[in-house]
Amino acid sequence: MPLLVCKGDFVMTVRCWIAAAFATLLMSASGAFLPAAAQEKLVAPETNPPGDIPDNQAFVAYTSPDGFSLKVPEGWSRTVTGSSVRFFDKYDEIGAALGTANAAPTVASVRAGEIANLEKAGHAVKVTAVRAVKLAAGPAVRISYQSNSAPNPVTNKQIRLEHERFIVFKGGKTVTLDLAAPAGADNVDQWQLISNSLQWK
Repeated sequence: MPLLVCKGDFVMTVRCWIAAAFATLLMSASGAFLPAAAQEKLVAPETNPPGDIPDNQAFVAYTSPDGFSLKVPEGWSRTVTGSSVRFFDKYDEIGAALGTANAAPTVASVRAGEIANLEKAGHAVKVTAVRAVKLAAGPAVRISYQSNSAPNPVTNKQIRLEHERFIVFKGGKTVTLDLAAPAGADNVDQWQLISNSLQWK
Protein backbone atom coordinates (compact mmCIF):
# COMPACT_ATOMS: atom_id res chain seq x y z
CA MET A 1 0.00 0.00 0.00
CA PRO A 2 1.45 3.43 -0.92
CA LEU A 3 2.81 5.42 1.98
CA LEU A 4 2.85 9.19 2.71
CA VAL A 5 5.83 10.37 4.67
CA CYS A 6 5.04 13.54 6.69
CA LYS A 7 7.38 16.03 8.33
CA GLY A 8 8.84 14.75 11.54
CA ASP A 9 9.05 11.15 10.31
CA PHE A 10 5.38 10.64 11.06
CA VAL A 11 4.00 8.00 8.68
CA MET A 12 0.39 7.67 7.73
CA THR A 13 -1.24 5.49 5.12
CA VAL A 14 -3.01 7.25 2.31
CA ARG A 15 -6.22 5.56 3.31
CA CYS A 16 -5.99 6.84 6.89
CA TRP A 17 -4.97 10.27 5.65
CA ILE A 18 -8.05 10.46 3.41
CA ALA A 19 -10.28 9.33 6.26
CA ALA A 20 -8.83 11.94 8.57
CA ALA A 21 -9.17 14.70 5.97
CA PHE A 22 -12.81 13.72 5.32
CA ALA A 23 -13.59 13.81 9.04
CA THR A 24 -11.98 17.23 9.31
CA LEU A 25 -14.14 18.55 6.48
CA LEU A 26 -17.27 17.22 8.15
CA MET A 27 -16.39 18.80 11.49
CA SER A 28 -15.58 22.10 9.85
CA ALA A 29 -18.87 22.11 7.95
CA SER A 30 -20.79 21.39 11.16
CA GLY A 31 -19.16 24.34 12.93
CA ALA A 32 -17.18 22.25 15.40
CA PHE A 33 -14.06 24.35 14.82
CA LEU A 34 -15.78 27.74 14.94
CA PRO A 35 -14.88 30.00 17.83
CA ALA A 36 -17.33 29.89 20.73
CA ALA A 37 -18.33 33.51 20.08
CA ALA A 38 -19.33 32.61 16.51
CA GLN A 39 -21.43 29.62 17.59
CA GLU A 40 -23.40 31.41 20.32
CA LYS A 41 -25.65 34.36 19.61
CA LEU A 42 -24.87 37.52 21.51
CA VAL A 43 -27.33 38.35 24.26
CA ALA A 44 -28.53 41.94 24.17
CA PRO A 45 -27.38 43.93 27.22
CA GLU A 46 -30.07 44.81 29.74
CA THR A 47 -31.56 48.26 29.37
CA ASN A 48 -31.33 48.74 33.13
CA PRO A 49 -28.74 46.76 35.11
CA PRO A 50 -30.17 44.94 38.16
CA GLY A 51 -31.01 47.43 40.89
CA ASP A 52 -30.87 50.55 38.74
CA ILE A 53 -33.97 52.72 38.91
CA PRO A 54 -34.65 53.71 35.28
CA ASP A 55 -33.81 57.29 34.32
CA ASN A 56 -37.35 57.70 32.96
CA GLN A 57 -39.00 56.30 36.11
CA ALA A 58 -42.15 58.19 37.10
CA PHE A 59 -42.51 59.23 40.75
CA VAL A 60 -45.65 59.81 42.78
CA ALA A 61 -46.16 61.56 46.10
CA TYR A 62 -46.87 59.52 49.21
CA THR A 63 -48.33 61.28 52.26
CA SER A 64 -48.10 59.48 55.57
CA PRO A 65 -50.83 59.89 58.19
CA ASP A 66 -47.94 60.38 60.62
CA GLY A 67 -47.12 63.81 59.23
CA PHE A 68 -44.56 63.50 56.46
CA SER A 69 -44.50 62.98 52.69
CA LEU A 70 -42.02 61.90 50.03
CA LYS A 71 -41.85 60.89 46.38
CA VAL A 72 -41.58 57.20 45.51
CA PRO A 73 -41.32 55.29 42.22
CA GLU A 74 -44.70 54.68 40.66
CA GLY A 75 -45.77 51.04 40.61
CA TRP A 76 -43.65 49.79 43.51
CA SER A 77 -45.28 47.54 46.10
CA ARG A 78 -46.12 49.09 49.46
CA THR A 79 -46.57 47.75 52.98
CA VAL A 80 -47.45 49.73 56.12
CA THR A 81 -46.66 48.51 59.61
CA GLY A 82 -47.60 50.91 62.40
CA SER A 83 -45.72 54.16 61.82
CA SER A 84 -43.42 52.60 59.20
CA VAL A 85 -43.93 52.34 55.44
CA ARG A 86 -41.93 50.28 52.96
CA PHE A 87 -41.85 50.50 49.15
CA PHE A 88 -40.03 47.83 47.20
CA ASP A 89 -39.35 46.35 43.77
CA LYS A 90 -37.24 43.17 43.75
CA TYR A 91 -34.16 44.11 45.81
CA ASP A 92 -34.70 47.88 45.61
CA GLU A 93 -36.33 49.29 48.70
CA ILE A 94 -37.38 52.54 50.34
CA GLY A 95 -38.30 52.54 54.02
CA ALA A 96 -39.55 55.44 56.13
CA ALA A 97 -40.31 55.27 59.83
CA LEU A 98 -41.53 57.86 62.32
CA GLY A 99 -39.84 58.01 65.72
CA THR A 100 -39.36 60.30 68.70
CA ALA A 101 -36.28 62.01 70.12
CA ASN A 102 -35.45 64.66 72.68
CA ALA A 103 -32.98 66.41 70.39
CA ALA A 104 -31.78 66.46 66.81
CA PRO A 105 -29.35 63.63 66.01
CA THR A 106 -25.66 64.37 65.56
CA VAL A 107 -22.88 62.33 64.01
CA ALA A 108 -21.65 61.52 67.52
CA SER A 109 -25.07 60.46 68.84
CA VAL A 110 -25.74 58.34 65.76
CA ARG A 111 -22.37 56.59 66.11
CA ALA A 112 -23.12 55.88 69.77
CA GLY A 113 -26.69 54.63 69.35
CA GLU A 114 -28.19 54.18 65.89
CA ILE A 115 -25.22 52.35 64.37
CA ALA A 116 -25.03 49.85 67.23
CA ASN A 117 -28.74 49.07 66.81
CA LEU A 118 -28.32 48.84 63.05
CA GLU A 119 -25.45 46.38 63.29
CA LYS A 120 -27.33 44.28 65.83
CA ALA A 121 -30.56 44.07 63.84
CA GLY A 122 -29.17 43.86 60.28
CA HIS A 123 -27.54 41.15 58.17
CA ALA A 124 -23.73 41.48 58.19
CA VAL A 125 -23.91 45.27 58.34
CA LYS A 126 -20.79 47.27 57.49
CA VAL A 127 -20.99 51.03 58.01
CA THR A 128 -18.81 52.98 55.56
CA ALA A 129 -19.57 56.61 56.48
CA VAL A 130 -21.57 58.85 58.82
CA ARG A 131 -22.02 62.48 57.82
CA ALA A 132 -24.08 65.55 58.67
CA VAL A 133 -26.01 66.66 55.56
CA LYS A 134 -28.74 69.11 54.59
CA LEU A 135 -31.97 67.97 52.98
CA ALA A 136 -34.95 70.01 51.87
CA ALA A 137 -36.69 68.90 55.09
CA GLY A 138 -33.81 70.24 57.21
CA PRO A 139 -30.50 69.12 58.73
CA ALA A 140 -29.99 65.35 58.79
CA VAL A 141 -27.44 62.68 59.55
CA ARG A 142 -26.66 60.26 56.70
CA ILE A 143 -25.39 56.75 57.33
CA SER A 144 -23.85 54.93 54.35
CA TYR A 145 -23.64 51.19 54.88
CA GLN A 146 -23.83 47.75 53.30
CA SER A 147 -25.70 44.66 54.38
CA ASN A 148 -26.83 41.27 53.15
CA SER A 149 -30.39 41.05 51.91
CA ALA A 150 -32.89 38.87 53.70
CA PRO A 151 -32.78 35.31 52.30
CA ASN A 152 -35.01 34.73 49.30
CA PRO A 153 -37.97 32.67 50.61
CA VAL A 154 -37.75 30.28 47.64
CA THR A 155 -34.04 29.98 46.83
CA ASN A 156 -32.60 31.14 50.17
CA LYS A 157 -30.20 33.31 48.12
CA GLN A 158 -28.82 36.54 49.57
CA ILE A 159 -27.18 39.47 47.79
CA ARG A 160 -25.12 42.39 49.01
CA LEU A 161 -27.02 45.66 49.35
CA GLU A 162 -25.94 49.29 49.56
CA HIS A 163 -27.89 51.66 51.80
CA GLU A 164 -28.19 55.37 52.43
CA ARG A 165 -30.04 56.12 55.67
CA PHE A 166 -31.14 59.65 56.61
CA ILE A 167 -32.39 60.73 60.03
CA VAL A 168 -34.32 64.02 60.10
CA PHE A 169 -35.62 65.72 63.25
CA LYS A 170 -38.38 68.25 63.98
CA GLY A 171 -40.26 69.08 67.17
CA GLY A 172 -39.46 65.90 69.07
CA LYS A 173 -40.09 63.64 66.08
CA THR A 174 -37.73 61.90 63.67
CA VAL A 175 -38.17 60.35 60.26
CA THR A 176 -35.65 57.67 59.34
CA LEU A 177 -35.47 57.23 55.58
CA ASP A 178 -33.58 54.16 54.34
CA LEU A 179 -32.79 53.64 50.64
CA ALA A 180 -31.43 50.26 49.53
CA ALA A 181 -30.34 48.66 46.25
CA PRO A 182 -28.02 45.86 45.08
CA ALA A 183 -24.36 46.82 45.51
CA GLY A 184 -23.03 48.48 42.36
CA ALA A 185 -26.37 49.89 41.20
CA ASP A 186 -26.31 53.50 40.00
CA ASN A 187 -29.12 55.34 41.79
CA VAL A 188 -27.32 58.54 42.83
CA ASP A 189 -29.72 60.92 41.06
CA GLN A 190 -32.86 58.99 41.98
CA TRP A 191 -31.87 58.69 45.64
CA GLN A 192 -31.10 62.40 45.76
CA LEU A 193 -34.56 63.12 44.34
CA ILE A 194 -36.24 60.84 46.90
CA SER A 195 -34.32 62.09 49.93
CA ASN A 196 -34.88 65.75 49.04
CA SER A 197 -38.59 65.12 48.45
CA LEU A 198 -39.03 64.27 52.13
CA GLN A 199 -41.17 66.96 53.80
CA TRP A 200 -42.84 67.47 57.14
CA LYS A 201 -46.59 68.07 57.04
